[in-house]
Amino acid sequence: MSMRVVVFLPNWIGDAVMATPALRSLRRGFAQAQIIGVLRPAVAELLRGTPWLDELLYHDPRRGHHSLEVVRRLRALKAQVAVLMPNSFRTALMAWLAGVRRRVGYRRYGRGWLLTDPLAPPRQGRKLLRHPMVSYYLALAYQLGCPQESPHLELATTEQDRQMADQVAQKLQLRCWHQVVVLNSSGAFGASKLWPPEHFAQLARKIANELGMQVLVICGPQERDVAHRIVQLAAHPEVKTLAGGPLSLGLSKECVRRCRLMVSTDSGPRHFAVAFGTPVVSLFGPTPPIWGANPTACEVPMMVSGLSCLGCHRRRCPLGHHRCMTQLSVEAVWQAVLRLLEQSQPKAA
Repeated sequence: MSMRVVVFLPNWIGDAVMATPALRSLRRGFAQAQIIGVLRPAVAELLRGTPWLDELLYHDPRRGHHSLEVVRRLRALKAQVAVLMPNSFRTALMAWLAGVRRRVGYRRYGRGWLLTDPLAPPRQGRKLLRHPMVSYYLALAYQLGCPQESPHLELATTEQDRQMADQVAQKLQLRCWHQVVVLNSSGAFGASKLWPPEHFAQLARKIANELGMQVLVICGPQERDVAHRIVQLAAHPEVKTLAGGPLSLGLSKECVRRCRLMVSTDSGPRHFAVAFGTPVVSLFGPTPPIWGANPTACEVPMMVSGLSCLGCHRRRCPLGHHRCMTQLSVEAVWQAVLRLLEQSQPKAA
């Protein structure tokens, strides 16, 4: 029987993208093993087309994929190694109940006794240090003796994704992807990450008027109304959105892969740009840039200066003013767009 390695993937889309270097390292380190991913269905869609996981087990109790079902399946598979990317107590308990002999994860939330290889998170004294998540996940693979890996994020798209993007281009009359700027206004984490729709609309209008480029606002199913509002406020024929048609993570990935530049909140699709080498202007407020920092990114991070509450990591502004995002001016982001366009070259068709 070949070795079986189970990897509990992060739940958030952005975190899952930042885990891709660790997945590459695990695949190289366990080249002959069967690698099983325990993940949410959305993360499975995100990773579609990549070669690292041999089998998928869905785990999302909110959608009927319960923990005990995963435990029973892992027991039947007799997995020998578990890599726990989420810091939750639940994932460690699941691996322990499944009888996985070696369990690698960070010593957080009282779960250290459930792990055979408990890693200490980066600290300064008793205080947890903010640390790039790419390195955080790679350390788990290195604990198992897997080879060193580049921090380069990696995603793939499928033929279906490419066909959907072709259909979008035809329907919305996108003339040339090298002249398209994608805007991403999403923030599944919470309202604190959102840049005002009025700001996005002003930026979109400036891009269309002053650069002669087309603007495409991407969105998820829960963000259609915001995307439509940005287009309505922009009131320009070259500002368009995906919100009126079928949506998928694969379509969003392919649009980001093809476009000239992206402006994004600190949410999952921002990491698509880093993975595909698309220049990106990233808008930060409640989350510090260090968590998503990547030396391979073609990125200009934007953040208001002088606010003592920056990086609070709250889902909603605890002070009620949301200045970290509302005071991030359209003009400042516009200048970052111009700078990044000047510094970077269009990708090959």
